[in-house]
Amino acid sequence: MSKEFVVKLVAPLAVSASIVAAAFMMSSAPPPAHADIPATPSNQQLPVQGGVPSLAPMLKPVMPAIVNISVTGEVEVRNPLMDDPFFRRFFNVPDQPQEREFQSVGSGVIVDAGKGYVITNNHVVKDAKEIKVRLNDDREFDAKLVGRDDGTDVAVLQIKADKLTALPLGNSENLQVGDFVVAIGSPYNLRQTVTSGIVSALGRTGISDGLGDFIQTDASINPGNSGGALVNLKGELVGVPSMIYSQSGGNVGIGFAIPVNLVKTIMAQLIDHGSVERGHIGIVGGQEVTPELAKALNLPSNRGALVGRVIPKSPAEKAGIKAGDLIVEANGKTIVDFGQLRSLVGLLRVGEEVDLKLYRDGKPKNISVKIGKDDKVATTITKDVSPRLAGATFAPLDDDTANAADIDSGVVVKDVKPDSAAARAGLRPGDIIIAVNRQPVESLDQFNKLVTGKGQLLLQLRRGPGALFLILQ
Repeated sequence: MSKEFVVKLVAPLAVSASIVAAAFMMSSAPPPAHADIPATPSNQQLPVQGGVPSLAPMLKPVMPAIVNISVTGEVEVRNPLMDDPFFRRFFNVPDQPQEREFQSVGSGVIVDAGKGYVITNNHVVKDAKEIKVRLNDDREFDAKLVGRDDGTDVAVLQIKADKLTALPLGNSENLQVGDFVVAIGSPYNLRQTVTSGIVSALGRTGISDGLGDFIQTDASINPGNSGGALVNLKGELVGVPSMIYSQSGGNVGIGFAIPVNLVKTIMAQLIDHGSVERGHIGIVGGQEVTPELAKALNLPSNRGALVGRVIPKSPAEKAGIKAGDLIVEANGKTIVDFGQLRSLVGLLRVGEEVDLKLYRDGKPKNISVKIGKDDKVATTITKDVSPRLAGATFAPLDDDTANAADIDSGVVVKDVKPDSAAARAGLRPGDIIIAVNRQPVESLDQFNKLVTGKGQLLLQLRRGPGALFLILQ
């Protein structure tokens, strides 16, 4: 007998629904308890107070850097029946999703006392209209959202305050399985809560749709811990709690934190640019390499990233990568599956090179690929650009969407404001525009040029498994 567990973002407390990232089956064994820190750990020096082992000396300078974050905002609530035009017409229901106000709490970490920078999770502040940061001395400040990155679930806030304490940033590359760690945050709005555990595993990938390798820990992480701190025994930040495996939404001893080295990289880009410039090389894969498939393709192993398709005119095509190649190393790091390769490439900066080791027809090859720009930054069409598409937000076609739709180019409708010109024209989120006035859409920039002006627009769309045309006068 088994129970179904799901991996969830550690939802900010009081959010109406948890965000489910993946599902898997686990044994129905009792939930594991968190690890107790022994008096004499073999690989770390445990602080001592009053002659007995204690975490108190380490925590005393750390706690002021951990903050409570409260968020007020609005989320769109849409009844699936609204997508049925017959239902709307029969009941005379306007095609307008409703907005619902929400309030939630999460955690954050002060990382720059002089400039007031606070890091947290993207899902804590997503859709926020108002963000407040409360310090452990009970002072409260309005926070400015500096930037957030959905791909890594990292966000940066800024507050104007004096006498702040910043948490030193450690090096997550130095972590080992078995190292003792402490999680600090506001689970269930219980501020400044400390739990302990160990690093259960490192380099976890494929547990969410996001990028990056995760630290797995059994330190208790619950709703409200999101964006808080995972600290080593030196009092250094080594990770930011983000997700848990859970059936009920509470802790069962399997939590995941974003490594601090990744946080530092993303934080620097968010502070400098307000967003992250994501890299890509233009390959699509994801198929598991079975022993039978490895034999058929004359591959030496069933571990690696199998290239299913190479996007035309992409950096990968220019470098000579072909469908059927098995990529086993990237920049000297062993690649186990396609998800790991996607994370590694997605975190490199545009213009950098990634050195790949691959096998083709049983023979090893070394290929260097220059990272290209994967511009997923959405653009919103305004009345000045195109009156007929005003209120819609568009983004470039990513590799996964292109693969699912079996197309090579186009732009995706990311959002449509209720009662906007775009909504009245019939556009819906998820539509893929592949041509404008019978001209194929190759990029977001080209699309913006094609729709600029006041003439008639003939849009060719992919919507789910079907296709249609829209005429916009």
